[in-house]
Amino acid sequence: MNKPYVIGIAGSSGSGKTFFLRSFLNHFLPEQVTLISQDDYYIPANTKTREENRLYNFDVPTSINREAFYHDIKELFDGKTVHKEEYTFNNPDLKPKMLEIKPAPVLIVEGLFIFHYEEVNDLLDFRIFLDAEESVALERRLRRDLLERGYDHDDVMYKWENHVVPSYNQYLLPYRPICDMVIINNTDDPKIIDDAANKISFDLKEKNSHITII
Repeated sequence: MNKPYVIGIAGSSGSGKTFFLRSFLNHFLPEQVTLISQDDYYIPANTKTREENRLYNFDVPTSINREAFYHDIKELFDGKTVHKEEYTFNNPDLKPKMLEIKPAPVLIVEGLFIFHYEEVNDLLDFRIFLDAEESVALERRLRRDLLERGYDHDDVMYKWENHVVPSYNQYLLPYRPICDMVIINNTDDPKIIDDAANKISFDLKEKNSHITII
């Protein structure tokens, strides 16, 4: 198998990465694109107490099993299938799924630190930065963490002020100038995301005629 075309996608919390990824993936046949997410490589923290979890900083590079993340990306480069248990963010109500990540001509690498990790950044062919104003991003973060992950309001706000924003400023924002595309997503208008996904997928097809865009 030839080296895949690697697209790196990172963005601030609440920037709309999940929606963008869903829209982008819909432009390809399933066997032509695969996604590996940094979020599934968090070092487990489920042995901690509630207070320890509240204070624990998940938004630093050392919270990720960096070596395993890079190893599995290289496995995909070598045409091997990766099996990885989904990370459920310590939500006891969610049963983790076993992920099967198959190699494909287009590989999407997603996560907060993918530009900061030099060995991962060096593998990327195209870099996408999603961003949103802080007030918009916080509103989305609250909606997600309160409803989907079962956190309470005080926990979300503590992490936002002490972990999320400082991490964004230190480990992600400095890499914005090197990215090939910056998407500002301050509204919940899906057209912004769809237009960006359409453009990238079309450009990708132009460079790789063997890839089918749907």
